[in-house]
Amino acid sequence: MKSVILVHGLWMPGLAMSPMAGRLSRAGYHCHLFDYAGRERPLAANAERLAHFARNVGPADFVGHSLGGLVVLEALNANPALAVNRVALLGTPARGCLAGRRLANYGFGRWMLGESEALWREGRAARWTRPEPLGVIAGALPLGLGRTLGRLPGANDGVVCVEETRIEGAAASTVLAVSHSGMLLSARVARALQTFLETGGFAPNAR
Repeated sequence: MKSVILVHGLWMPGLAMSPMAGRLSRAGYHCHLFDYAGRERPLAANAERLAHFARNVGPADFVGHSLGGLVVLEALNANPALAVNRVALLGTPARGCLAGRRLANYGFGRWMLGESEALWREGRAARWTRPEPLGVIAGALPLGLGRTLGRLPGANDGVVCVEETRIEGAAASTVLAVSHSGMLLSARVARALQTFLETGGFAPNAR
């Protein structure tokens, strides 16, 4: 049975990945939920904890949602010897996040973002250099907290713009009609994710 490590986003507990884990478990995967404190600890500290967690699991696929995807990227880039099969990111703002930068303009917003604030700034162009296939799933249903802070340009999931999820060197990417949080409950996303974990790509009609 293949192992999958699932990493949640900001303001969510590890259990937020349970619906996705349930769908993958029924497809024959052994799922492990990694929990971390996105507000209280810096990215590097959470990434090192993830690397330690992954070593105990053994060879695995990785799935990260939103900030969790940044934790995954940091952990794998900092630990090239870590045993990895395939990596999938869901709504991860790899190139910064306009909605996050807008939120950081307010005192309560900076408090809400905590240690993650710097991760939403511009200029974090992402590049994947590991040999394992990386897949990126972005959402295009604009329903989310980010929309309350102003219009988001282009296709977006209500929090993260599709262009903010682009990663140079990714093996495959797809855009689905789901919102930022809704993708965790989406059967369509789960099917696309399973296809990628099994084949290293997405079906042409995944949209």
